[in-house]
Amino acid sequence: MMKITTIFFAFLLCLSSQLQAHEDHTHPQKSSLAVSVAFDASGYLWRVGVQDGFVVVDTSKDGGKGFTKPLKVNAQPQKIGADGEARPKIAIGPEGNLYVTWTEGLKAPFTGYIWFARSIDQGKTFEKPMLVHQDKSEITHRFDSLNVNRHGKITVTWVDKRDLLAAKAANKPYEGAAIYYAVSENKGVSFSLERKLADSSCECCRIALTNKPDGAVAAMWRHVFEGSERDHMMAEIPANQSMPQPKRATFGRWKVDGCPHHGAALASGGEGDDWWGYHMAWFDGGNDDAGGKATLYYARMDGEAWVSSPAKKFGNMKKQAGHPAVAAIADNVWLVWREKDLGKHQIWMMKSDDAGKSWNLPHVLSESSGVADYPVLLQKDKQMFLLWNTATDGLKLLAI
Repeated sequence: MMKITTIFFAFLLCLSSQLQAHEDHTHPQKSSLAVSVAFDASGYLWRVGVQDGFVVVDTSKDGGKGFTKPLKVNAQPQKIGADGEARPKIAIGPEGNLYVTWTEGLKAPFTGYIWFARSIDQGKTFEKPMLVHQDKSEITHRFDSLNVNRHGKITVTWVDKRDLLAAKAANKPYEGAAIYYAVSENKGVSFSLERKLADSSCECCRIALTNKPDGAVAAMWRHVFEGSERDHMMAEIPANQSMPQPKRATFGRWKVDGCPHHGAALASGGEGDDWWGYHMAWFDGGNDDAGGKATLYYARMDGEAWVSSPAKKFGNMKKQAGHPAVAAIADNVWLVWREKDLGKHQIWMMKSDDAGKSWNLPHVLSESSGVADYPVLLQKDKQMFLLWNTATDGLKLLAI
């Protein structure tokens, strides 16, 4: 693989979204700040993370101030991806079941399996984990994302390289990896045979998922377009299991032969009959060696016409702005991201009360010295929360 210029590499490194070789990702962790969280119907906060090779789940009844003793999900220790874009996931079904997925690193370099486990007794115990995919080849199955809709249907997506290897064996060209998904219609008892969502995805960026009112699950991922343009693709996985139709979602035309480890954020726009499309946020490298044109973008995507509004720049790139999260309740939209200033990590926020058509001025929500994770937005009833995991101050949960 061709190397990017030294200057551009250094710029992206300091952005904490460094361009790496395709396969330099998903490291096993003793412990990590990279956690996932979810509220249940009672308002309890559930957390999944990694400790000493085990996926562990605990819960807090006091807004993250204190947690129960962690419960191990896997019986034997594994090499588990828990770093930045790769981390265990947790979701809660409408009936109260807890669902967890994670990536296990295998013996062969840069290979992996996607595991799933569930608890049907409010987190007291977890059933024996199962593989989400039926393909058990020792290849790349990595960067899992987990979604549960209001009907209880579970969708798991991941980055998969079976088609790249098949193309190489046939001496045919192939860019990047692929996105695959599997669905459970029976509350996680079993999963359907996995299906391919798209060829030529980027190799190591998270896949953003959100729900559409009609039961479809929308996915957004960084894609490798012709000429190694690393823009984003979107697709809706229909509720009736018909074939998804991926469509290009961003047009920055960033050309780079490497993986930026900088996935997109996605939220559904409008509710019920008032649904109109999607809110999107993403990073673009800007196509200049010095990195001066790199920026974060927000845009609305009309889900019927698949036409996005003009992209809005946000964030201070001189302060390493990156890793946005976006969430919406009706016409209220929250956009948060991480910056670094004078040795401190900061979480910045903008808010819109007209479905993303206009925004208030950005301001700092929280800051912390030392290592800090990416920001997460969580909804509980009609209240939005920022969750931020930091080495110095622990887990922060702020109503916004």
